[in-house]
Amino acid sequence: MTPRTRTMRQAIDKLEASKIREVANAGMGRGDVLAFWFGESDEVTPEPVRRAAIESIERGETFYAHNLGLPELREAIARYASRLHPAIGMERIAVTSGGVSALMIAVQALVDAGDEVVAVTPVWPNLTAQPAILGATVRCLPLQPVDGNWTLDLDALRAAVTPATRLLILNAPNNPTGWTLTRAEQQAILDHCRATGTWILADEVYERLYYAGDTANGCAPSFLDIATADDRLVVAHSFSKSFLMTGWRLGWLVLPPALLDNVGKLIEFNTSCASVFSQRAGIAALAHEADITPRVVAHLQACRDTLVPLLQGLPGLKVSAAKGGMYAFFQVEGAADSLALAKRLVAEAGLGLAPGNAFAPEAQGWLRWCFASRDTGRLVQGVERLSGWLAKNC
Repeated sequence: MTPRTRTMRQAIDKLEASKIREVANAGMGRGDVLAFWFGESDEVTPEPVRRAAIESIERGETFYAHNLGLPELREAIARYASRLHPAIGMERIAVTSGGVSALMIAVQALVDAGDEVVAVTPVWPNLTAQPAILGATVRCLPLQPVDGNWTLDLDALRAAVTPATRLLILNAPNNPTGWTLTRAEQQAILDHCRATGTWILADEVYERLYYAGDTANGCAPSFLDIATADDRLVVAHSFSKSFLMTGWRLGWLVLPPALLDNVGKLIEFNTSCASVFSQRAGIAALAHEADITPRVVAHLQACRDTLVPLLQGLPGLKVSAAKGGMYAFFQVEGAADSLALAKRLVAEAGLGLAPGNAFAPEAQGWLRWCFASRDTGRLVQGVERLSGWLAKNC
């Protein structure tokens, strides 16, 4: 095929379409389906956050902003991050149009075509697709399931990440497994990547959704707690999960200061900037954080503690209560094709779950259930539908 006849870059042509979307598309528009396929709550954004955006629009704030974000928002994020971690200045903060954009911009900043990237999987598929889009070679390092829990083999990671590895991608707390790094594991990974010269991209958007109660700040362990400002570390965050703001498309990156100006250029060429009214909403979210996030986390823990014991009571399922995140990830005995199983559950049980093989081949036979439900009764009803379907079909 010549350049004149090729219609699409090969890296794009080879991308797999989202299996989660494939399942959702099969059930969207059906009022009888209980949908737990996407990673978002069905609870609306809190009123003070919505009000701040409405007032911004009413003031006519409908124009471009600074590439890196409103200074007021960057300062607020820096203060917020510094309450949870060692001091972080606004010279390390870049505001983005969502966590997805934050991750893509980070990869664009760090990865050239042909570079080697290692990603710990199973993981949200965007994290492995993004470097592939740029022409990188992506090598996956699978977590290992043990009785419904997923664990990291540190020796395998050290063997996989070499001086030839440009970037290591980690998502912890993890979507979909709920796997969470310990502080000792983070330190070992950081030390190894310092030795190999490898950059770390840490997706920590679920850090506040942590239920173990074994850290002083209540958050999951973060690389920001142990790294220096100049380490080869980029951390991606989002307002989506812990502030109930998925549709606002607002996130941020914590960067070494030397990267900030170039990241600003990348934001210009990707999205120009986040919308001003979304940023005003973000400022309000941080101002009301003490009223919003602890309530969200407590409710999500109640959702987890409602759903997981019910799933554990069903024959043929392996599941454990995740320390972090907003998902129950469970194995179905005898399930050979997660996508086919998820589609059957939509069609035959009115239950919408995400297929495990959307996140990695090693998660074939698993399903992801987002337990972020305003009404825990929906979770109970969903388990009843699953139980009835399994009784008839397994």
